[in-house]
Amino acid sequence: MVDFNNDIEQCLKVLRGGGLILYPTDTVWGIGCDATNEKAAERIYKLKKRLDNKAMIVLVAEERDVLQHIANPDLRVFDYLEQATKPTTVVYKGAIGLAENIVGKDGSIAIRICQDDFCRHLLKRFRKPIVSTSANISGKPVPATFSGIDIEIKIGVDYIVNYRQDDAIPAEPSSVIKWNKDGTATVLRP
Repeated sequence: MVDFNNDIEQCLKVLRGGGLILYPTDTVWGIGCDATNEKAAERIYKLKKRLDNKAMIVLVAEERDVLQHIANPDLRVFDYLEQATKPTTVVYKGAIGLAENIVGKDGSIAIRICQDDFCRHLLKRFRKPIVSTSANISGKPVPATFSGIDIEIKIGVDYIVNYRQDDAIPAEPSSVIKWNKDGTATVLRP
């Protein structure tokens, strides 16, 4: 097993202090912060030069984390996710306990239960959801590897994870679905 404990410890210090991390996820490299900290989320919007009316994705470690942050979720979504063949982000209605500026104007939030070892360790140790937005300036292509991340992003965060910086296999963003009241999914991004 790869030792990423030092990275986890550094990330925890930064996240608890309201800072930003640049980290590998189960999909592309992400810019992250405490998903309950509005000021930290504002820093991400500024760094990405992104309008703050665009909601951001939040990562959690387990199904029960979704239940803590969504009012009355349809539990059938978890069966759907078990069948998914790639990381899938779900847009839920009724976000609770998250920074207001990462939640959509309609009260929706995009959440992904992360299966990546590094992220799961980080999320479990942090005990809160973490924002994960692609590590690019808004409007520019999403980098497929760490080496493709713009220097402006690297300079703008408080800690860059060392783990997986050498990965040469191009990563892809997650699928995104909206879960409907009738128990079906509308695919927003395949």
